Amino acid sequence: MVRDHVCHPEFHGRTSLKNVLPALVPDLSYQGLAIPNGEVAALRYQEAVWGGLPECEREAVFNELLEYCGLDTLAMVRLFAELRRRG
Repeated sequence: MVRDHVCHPEFHGRTSLKNVLPALVPDLSYQGLAIPNGEVAALRYQEAVWGGLPECEREAVFNELLEYCGLDTLAMVRLFAELRRRG
């Protein structure tokens, strides 16, 4: 939707959530999260499920994933609301 209908100089020619969010919803940020992007999320998930981590570390990874995925979901909701507002 963004790629086809929204242009903003702060996107720097990209339309991924990580590029669009700071431009349109600047009060949300992935900075400071233990898992800052989807690539790291996938690697950490694999490590937690198949990597033989101790249970306490697995639990920590799953909590970090919940935080990252929760922010991803909130970001999509807020971005959708911003796009509707701009109409």
